[in-house]
Amino acid sequence: MMGFKRDKKEEEEGGGNLFQNLEKTTVLQEARTFNDTPVNPRKCTHILTKILYLLNQVMNFISYKEPLMNFQTQGEILGTVEATEAFFAMTKLFQSRDVILRRMVYLGIKELAGIAEDVIIVTSSLTKDMTGREDMYRAAAIRALCSITDGSMLQAIERYMKQAIVDRNAAVSSAALVSSLHMTRFAGDVVKRWVNEAQEAMNTDSVMVQYHALGVLYHIRKTDRLAVTKLVARLIKSTPKSPYALCMLIRIACRLMEEDDYGSDSLFEFVGSCLRHKSEMVIYEAAHAIVNMKKTTARELTPAVSVLQLFCSSSKPTLRFAAVRTLNKVAMTHPAAVTACNLDLESLITDANRSVATLAITTLLKTGAESSVDRLMKQISSFVSEISDEFKIVVVKAIRALCLKFPRKHSVLMNFLSAMLRDEGGLEYKASIADTIITIIEENPEAKETGLAHLCEFIEDCEHTSLAVRILHLLGKEGPRTKQPSRYIRFIYNRVILENAPVRAAAVTAMAQFGALCPDLLPNIRVLLARCQMDTDDEVRDRATYYSTILNCNDPVLNNRFIVENTHLSLPSLEKALHLYTMQPTETPFDIKTIPIAAVAPSEDAKLPVSSDEISSKPKTAAPMLTREETYAEKLKNIPELAALGPPFHSSPPIELTESETEYLVKCIKHVYERHLVLQFNCTNTLNDQLLENVRVQLDAPEGFVLISEISCPKLSYGEAQSCFAVFEFPEVLASSVGTFGAVLKFSAKDCDPATGLPDSDDSFDDEYMLEDLEISIADQVQKVARANFGASWEEAGSENELEDVFALSSMQTLDEAVKNIVQFLGMQPCERSDRIQEGKSSHTLLLAGVFRGGHDVLVRAKLALSEGVTMQLAVRCPDPEISELVTNSVG
Repeated sequence: MMGFKRDKKEEEEGGGNLFQNLEKTTVLQEARTFNDTPVNPRKCTHILTKILYLLNQVMNFISYKEPLMNFQTQGEILGTVEATEAFFAMTKLFQSRDVILRRMVYLGIKELAGIAEDVIIVTSSLTKDMTGREDMYRAAAIRALCSITDGSMLQAIERYMKQAIVDRNAAVSSAALVSSLHMTRFAGDVVKRWVNEAQEAMNTDSVMVQYHALGVLYHIRKTDRLAVTKLVARLIKSTPKSPYALCMLIRIACRLMEEDDYGSDSLFEFVGSCLRHKSEMVIYEAAHAIVNMKKTTARELTPAVSVLQLFCSSSKPTLRFAAVRTLNKVAMTHPAAVTACNLDLESLITDANRSVATLAITTLLKTGAESSVDRLMKQISSFVSEISDEFKIVVVKAIRALCLKFPRKHSVLMNFLSAMLRDEGGLEYKASIADTIITIIEENPEAKETGLAHLCEFIEDCEHTSLAVRILHLLGKEGPRTKQPSRYIRFIYNRVILENAPVRAAAVTAMAQFGALCPDLLPNIRVLLARCQMDTDDEVRDRATYYSTILNCNDPVLNNRFIVENTHLSLPSLEKALHLYTMQPTETPFDIKTIPIAAVAPSEDAKLPVSSDEISSKPKTAAPMLTREETYAEKLKNIPELAALGPPFHSSPPIELTESETEYLVKCIKHVYERHLVLQFNCTNTLNDQLLENVRVQLDAPEGFVLISEISCPKLSYGEAQSCFAVFEFPEVLASSVGTFGAVLKFSAKDCDPATGLPDSDDSFDDEYMLEDLEISIADQVQKVARANFGASWEEAGSENELEDVFALSSMQTLDEAVKNIVQFLGMQPCERSDRIQEGKSSHTLLLAGVFRGGHDVLVRAKLALSEGVTMQLAVRCPDPEISELVTNSVG
């Protein structure tokens, strides 16, 4: 006892890990103690603990993806020779009968099996322990033996493994079953022969043995759907006593229902019956399975939701958390089904477990009525300051969904968000609040001025540069269009005085936006920009000089083109093109129209529900957004015949020209250049007894298209995906640039051995396969661009080349349907959120902008009216009259 007290006191005084300063060399020297006679169990156990600690520390480092060189310099990794010596020294410990030491030896064998050589030397010793009378050894010996056994040795111990699976000792049987599962990776055929023993193990009284036996049976039969169905049907009739096995059976049944509807009624009835089981684990598993099925109806959800509602009032925190987390998921797809649980959820808002409280409040925010918003906000404010930023972000995203659901409550919700902005928090938390306010501003025009006022107050004390820059950009875009634009100038200019260089540069750009869009403020803006030209940072000075020069010209066209509208070019493509131009001097001037358009940033879908999984998710860094054209340009430039064309102006998504279950799969990608059309055909051969050669697609082109070249695929083996190309020149007459291509896949085929893929002979035969027709439309020749000020761009385009016509869209019954079809057909970008239609409106104006191949700006204004279908008045403006005519005629 004195020794234990002294050790405990020393540990408390040290206040750290006893093994923290272990050195590999010292431990290996201590391992020589294993050779002593007699064996000292206590000392050897301590040394084995040190070896296992070193090995597991290395694995922990590897799991964190540290550079391997760090391990080597620390000396933590055991080399093969060192591990082998330590292993053979460890085998001397088999002479000891000490139970703790023997179990430590088994652990050591498992850890060193992957490093040391000749570990199979202990097979006989482990087999002896595995079949001995000492139950304390047997289970651990089985696990150690199976960790060093390979496929060639497995047959030698197969008889012992079968006996162990049906052993009366539950620990031995479970160890054998779990080891069998691990061995299916390299000896699945051998393990399949143990199905009778696994079936017998299912009849034992041990709950864990039943669970592991079911896992082995399912793993053996999982590739045979009929066998799995029979297994589930038999187990449903004689339900396992083990709640663990029953939970696994529920998961297997649900997987069968998801894969095939056959027999799903009986399976669903079984899962539903598990809601009345005496085990809480089984009840929750059944409820969780029902609410996560893709085809579950609201009526089928009701029993599961009722069970989860009962769990919400449980005294066990784990059950409350599981129930509210699952209800949170259900609220995303079936909010009405969860409404009955609102009273129980409200009682959880004050739960001591903040995870439960956060999930409860976010669920209520998704299912609550408009009349309960004020009360919910008061309840949130009582605990929101006590939770971590991670949970606050979940609450903020739920509030965002609530704002979109009840627009009239924007004032209450935005006041709450502004109060959260003033609290302490990290960048991600503050950014989520700012994103929510920005989303509300964009979706609800009535909330614009209130939201901008809150953001102006926030940037007065904002310590995050990236967030301040984003808010300044929003002020520059939305501020000039408010009733009193001048109220925001003070907040913006304060940033020029008080902030760092990046924020000052953003403030200069925002002020220039006010000068370009608000003539009344222009004199004051000129004065402020003149002061900014004396800034200490060159970026700020350059921006101020640039904008001052443009504003001094008093030309609305220049203001709109160079201040209000941002550049639409793809900067990576521009950089590469300029570098290539400087490397290959030519008398031809650089043509900026050949540069692809940058991708239009997708608007955030704020209506998307917030998952409860976001509570535990880590923040992810957004990758740079590459356009589809930039992605394909890297691949196309490696093809000599296509490299001279440069980067494509527009690339379409893959279009399937065959059914998904046919002999040959062909997909087409349309690459549009200024004067050329490249059709890329991705072909896949699904016949394992044929080898295709000289694969190409023969096209019946519309009048005016000129075939320049074809690039065939030399060989197409089974299961491979290869590409062939056809290059056309667009017609001189622009009106002929839309049309339909007939397509036929042509190739030479050779019969081959399905096993090896080698042709049976050199003889081949020509064959062909009909493909779907391929259409070239307006959308293929247009790139999307966003216009911040569509009205100014429309006036700048002028009415000289404007074409206007009226169309009756009789097949469309709603304005929303008409807008979606027009946007998809023309392939242009909706401007000023004109693709969003307010409920109850009978008329709407859709504004579209794009760039036609060759760099020609195209603007479209479609006035829609609802009356026995949809009537559309279409107006198109473009500097090129032929393009205006082409767009108008294609709609007709």
